[in-house]
Amino acid sequence: MSELPEGVTKGTTTVGLVFHDGVVLATERRATMGTMIASKRAKKVYQIADRIGMTTAGGVGDAQTLARLMQVECNLYQIRRGRDMTVGAASSLLSNVLNQNRYYPYYVQLLVGGFDIDGPSVYSVDAMGGASKEDDIVATGSGSPFAYGVLEDRFEADMDEAAAVNLAKRALRAAIRRDSASGESMSIVVITKDKYEEMSEEVL
Repeated sequence: MSELPEGVTKGTTTVGLVFHDGVVLATERRATMGTMIASKRAKKVYQIADRIGMTTAGGVGDAQTLARLMQVECNLYQIRRGRDMTVGAASSLLSNVLNQNRYYPYYVQLLVGGFDIDGPSVYSVDAMGGASKEDDIVATGSGSPFAYGVLEDRFEADMDEAAAVNLAKRALRAAIRRDSASGESMSIVVITKDKYEEMSEEVL
């Protein structure tokens, strides 16, 4: 995302895919400022509701602000209505926030994925507020072209959880090998009807 102001922490690869019983959200953990590696432990996957996660690419400060906002809004929705916000509704809310700030935009590219009454789903949301539901696979960030090469070649409908996690890892490894702004370890989250699970680094 070269259009960001100089000095803004940026660069990443994030992956989302829908498998038979849920969603996998995955990112690597490098953050860069120009050609400098600013962090090797950047957090890029946030839990914004009980069964909804959000990945972030772009400006770190903007992404963290949006993650906090979405966590609050999803909690308020659950308290006021007595039910959890759907993945689609969370994506629409995030889209509205971004669209209302298009003259002073958040420099981000986001994925929102999870499990709700309609089953598993993942949405991509751009900086101008465009939100699109993805049928199966999606990648964002500077390393996304390399991740897509693996995802499009290896994805199969109705994959099980283990196969989906393995595919996400392979896609991230491809990006890490070829994209200088992507690197270090991985962060992978699995969301199903019964769990929101952050996989330990020992497993990865």
